Amino acid sequence: MVDCTEKSDKTQEVEVKQACEQLNFSSLDKLKQAVLALDFPLKKTARHTVFSDGNPNSAVMIIGEAPGQDEDEQGKPFVGQSGKLLNAMLSSVGLRRDEVYISNIVFWRPPGNRTPSAEEIAFCMPYVEQHVKLVHPKVLLLLGGVAVKSILNTSESISRLRGSRSTYLNIPTIATFHPAYLLRSPVQKSLAFRDFILLRKTLSA
Repeated sequence: MVDCTEKSDKTQEVEVKQACEQLNFSSLDKLKQAVLALDFPLKKTARHTVFSDGNPNSAVMIIGEAPGQDEDEQGKPFVGQSGKLLNAMLSSVGLRRDEVYISNIVFWRPPGNRTPSAEEIAFCMPYVEQHVKLVHPKVLLLLGGVAVKSILNTSESISRLRGSRSTYLNIPTIATFHPAYLLRSPVQKSLAFRDFILLRKTLSA
């Protein structure tokens, strides 16, 4: 466990990196069991640990922010209105939900659906890195600013990063808006659609 309370961003970054280097799971099942066994305050206020959904052998891994109320109740990521929009956007580029693999930066719902804190993200990130390593997708799709900033370790806004490819663990990585944001700001859907087209092109490369 990484305790980031009252520490600088640089110190936090170093401790997360050290924690990532210490973890080494041989399978997704062992990683999942370790996550289910974690003891963390955020877990105590959630109904379920939300680990993943979809096909772990997929060429596409999608990482969002944190579970919402519907996800917490069902124990799966992206099953509410955001999930319906995500499914529709995947379908628009010829992908089905059961053909991709979906997870989040944080495994438990923050109370009131608030944004995860820096400490909560830092606690989960070593496991998220292991998750990506074990799935080793051809393309990584990040949904929303929290996922983008946490994975890419950047302070750049998603508006500046979307529309192009980055890399994480040598994996082509695409950033786009979170479906929940698109539900609030439907005018941005056309930009997100372009990012899904980029996802499709990257898969075909």
